[in-house]
Amino acid sequence: MSTAKGPLKGRAARLGRLMPSGPSTAARTPFVLLVVVLLGGGLISLLLLNSALNQGSFQLNELKNRTTELTDEQQALQRDVDDYAAPDALERRARELGMVPGGSPAFLGPDGKVLGRPSAAPFPTPSPTPTASATDSPGQPAVAGAPAGAPATAGAESTGTAGAGPTTAATGPAPTAPATAPTTSGR
Repeated sequence: MSTAKGPLKGRAARLGRLMPSGPSTAARTPFVLLVVVLLGGGLISLLLLNSALNQGSFQLNELKNRTTELTDEQQALQRDVDDYAAPDALERRARELGMVPGGSPAFLGPDGKVLGRPSAAPFPTPSPTPTASATDSPGQPAVAGAPAGAPATAGAESTGTAGAGPTTAATGPAPTAPATAPTTSGR
């Protein structure tokens, strides 16, 4: 055994002369530099990803708020449309335009026979213009489009004295302003 150790020991001594003994700082430097660069790059990419997600979150929040505002405005407009499409509102607007309910209708059958007895629509009678009465409060002017029971309507002149002579109005229905103006959201 002693003879076998000798040649191995001699070889190791020769190899030791060729290679430096101990840990090499020159071989470790590129590895440490690579690890530092990878860690730094990972941290920077995480920072960029986090800021992009935050920016997207802010944009999403703004879009949700805008959607809520637009939904509220759409619902308000739909309520206005529903109010204008209500039967009583349509009837009121038709009367303001001078329209009257039609008479009884007649129908044509598939064979060309007239079914029913048609009648003409009644001729519209002009509504009497209100005169000033004792219930009117002095000093308050008549308002166009005022609710029922209001002192006067548009197109009529009121003298403000009870029992005064007849008022003058243009022939035909008096033009009035719409009772409610369409509303829009100011947002």
